[in-house]
Amino acid sequence: MAAYVLRRLLLMIPTLLGIMLLNFLIVQAAPGGPIDQMLARFEGLSTQASTRLEGGGGDSAGGSGESRGSRGVPQQYIDRLETQFGFDEPAYQRFLDMLVDYATFDLGESFFRGEPVTKLMLERLPVSISLGLWTTLLVYLISIPLGIRKALRHGSRFDVWSSGLVIVGYAIPGFLFAILLIVLFAGGSYWDVFPLRGLTSPDFGELSSWGKVKDYFWHISLPVLASAIGSFATLTMLTKNSFLDEIHKQYVLTARAKGASDRRVLYGHVFRNAMLIIIAGLPSALVAIFFTGSLLIEVIFSLNGLGLLGFEAVMQRDYPVIFGTLYLYTLIGLILKLVSDLTYVWVDPRIDFETRES
Repeated sequence: MAAYVLRRLLLMIPTLLGIMLLNFLIVQAAPGGPIDQMLARFEGLSTQASTRLEGGGGDSAGGSGESRGSRGVPQQYIDRLETQFGFDEPAYQRFLDMLVDYATFDLGESFFRGEPVTKLMLERLPVSISLGLWTTLLVYLISIPLGIRKALRHGSRFDVWSSGLVIVGYAIPGFLFAILLIVLFAGGSYWDVFPLRGLTSPDFGELSSWGKVKDYFWHISLPVLASAIGSFATLTMLTKNSFLDEIHKQYVLTARAKGASDRRVLYGHVFRNAMLIIIAGLPSALVAIFFTGSLLIEVIFSLNGLGLLGFEAVMQRDYPVIFGTLYLYTLIGLILKLVSDLTYVWVDPRIDFETRES
């Protein structure tokens, strides 16, 4: 098993390099780079200043089609920006320098915030962990027992109406459900029960320990529910189908013929085999819930998490933040995939990946 783990770790290197190279090329080809963003800010400030001096009259220079120099942007300023952002070097050199820095987990410094990318991510990480952790727990604690129950009562009324509910939940986008929750329960049009934004109240530091716990869950309830609604259907139906497939296998019929109780058959024989496919999907579910699936939820509820940080970086063309978050997301995803394989072996020792590969 140690040789298998070592091979997987070594395979992560070319996989990570390939993903980083592909995204580097895509981002570099996108119009409106960081220098254009800085110049747009500079020209916007200049336009506002001239408008105020002229009493609001005159046309904006931004739409006149003039050159940057004629609009008051010195070439020296542009050259200084290129040197500051590293664009005075060829693209391949910038990519190689980035890989060398990333090998030591030096993710660079944000172009527009003036702070290390690592610091920015660590500041936002608790919010994403809070949202992702409670969403994952809620989804798994409800979906797995519900899926098992549906498998045991396959074709019954309970199976039919519960399938309808989870499919409707799956069909509603998370951000749309979040807006619906705000309208209903956050003072939108009906009840003002939950807060609209943030993870804690302004006076959070002055509350007692129990008050802090209540305030935290009071704020996190709607975002977690909005994040989890779309994940119930996938995991519930996956659990149901996995258990149905195992229940009709020969070893289950043999165990029942020997007089084993239904509980013994379900949890002593079926459960271990049926859970394998669910464990296989855990890494991708964690990455989706923790990092990508919470983007719009964080924006709607004004939660300063990693999803919102990545979205702002893309809009601002903040390359160090874009590539830094992408690097860590990819690395975490690859590691979780390896952890998934190791969990396979822990759940069912009969599985031997090393023998299968050879």
